[in-house]
Amino acid sequence: MNKPYHIVTRAARESAAVIEQFCRTNGQILLPILNLIENASQVVETVIHEIGHQTLEQILVLSAEQVAGPRTPGKTHGEIRYHGWQSGRVQLADRKLHVQRPRLRHKTEGEVKIPAYERLRRDRGLGQHLLGALLRGVSTREYQEVLPQMAETVGVSRSAISRKAIEASVEQLQQLQERRWEDVDILVIYIDGQRFADHHIISAVGVDRQGKKHILGIELGATENAAAVKRLLTRLRDHGLPTDRKYLFVIDGAKALRAAIEEVFRADQPVQRCRNHKIRNVLNELPKEQHAQTRNLLRAAWKVKTAAEGEKRLEQLARFLEREHESAARSLREGTAEMFTLQRLQIPASLHKCLATTNVIESPQSGVERRTHNVTRWQDADSVER
Repeated sequence: MNKPYHIVTRAARESAAVIEQFCRTNGQILLPILNLIENASQVVETVIHEIGHQTLEQILVLSAEQVAGPRTPGKTHGEIRYHGWQSGRVQLADRKLHVQRPRLRHKTEGEVKIPAYERLRRDRGLGQHLLGALLRGVSTREYQEVLPQMAETVGVSRSAISRKAIEASVEQLQQLQERRWEDVDILVIYIDGQRFADHHIISAVGVDRQGKKHILGIELGATENAAAVKRLLTRLRDHGLPTDRKYLFVIDGAKALRAAIEEVFRADQPVQRCRNHKIRNVLNELPKEQHAQTRNLLRAAWKVKTAAEGEKRLEQLARFLEREHESAARSLREGTAEMFTLQRLQIPASLHKCLATTNVIESPQSGVERRTHNVTRWQDADSVER
């Protein structure tokens, strides 16, 4: 496959020279960017990605002027003076960038640092940037090709990328698992699982009173069993999630999930079975030609206003199906009452779409699956959790 090349034309060089001259003449327009670099490190990466090499060096000149005043060739004044130029490197998220910077010296105290340069020299979360790129589907083999082309890159290798990404993911996983929940008013808790070869990851996502989603935690298990779910819920309890109040639990219907909820959070917790899981389970027991009709009847039953009416409609459908497909009818009847928890709680129909399924978890799970589908062998449980 042909590699992309960054071709610098004469017109491009002339344009860069014009921009550089404009910045030198109108340096004050760069003051807001200088302030961001010196005072708001969390946005520096975005700023540097958008500006050019010459502009960055002009920002270093401007920062030097904040310390020593404007440069006046042939004249010396003040305690801090210019002593030519020095080559240097600034550390960006995914590369090191070679720059030319002014050199400052104090009359009696020696070298003087340039604030913007010192800020940019620090390691600004290389691992987090690499992890973000990898999570967006960029493999270690492709990473070099997506690096910004505004500067020379150094020290980028597949092993270095993997090492940094592992370090960053370990740190993020630890932060996730140790988060406290006393001050977060959680109303809804979604629980679902995802399989990675022989491993099973149970995930929990909470929604607070303002509608904001929170990743509550993950737990590794050989299967979606009660022990793994209990460990997850127990950790949430130990990290401040109150168990003396009611939540709406949205689960896929596994008996292990229900048992763990009852043991850790009491048996009177309202539980809504995921309707999408129910549809899939029932249709798996039916021939393809009956899928569309059965799906429509199920969705119509879930739109009724009362739980009693909805359960009645599902029972009618089950009686029809059991004539030729007893397993489909049995699957439909399993957990029928919890299909209509939202109606019993008199939750507005406008919220049923997001509260009647575990899509909140399944959507990011599908993203994980896309990014890990090439993994043929998981080394260990730790790699699965990361």
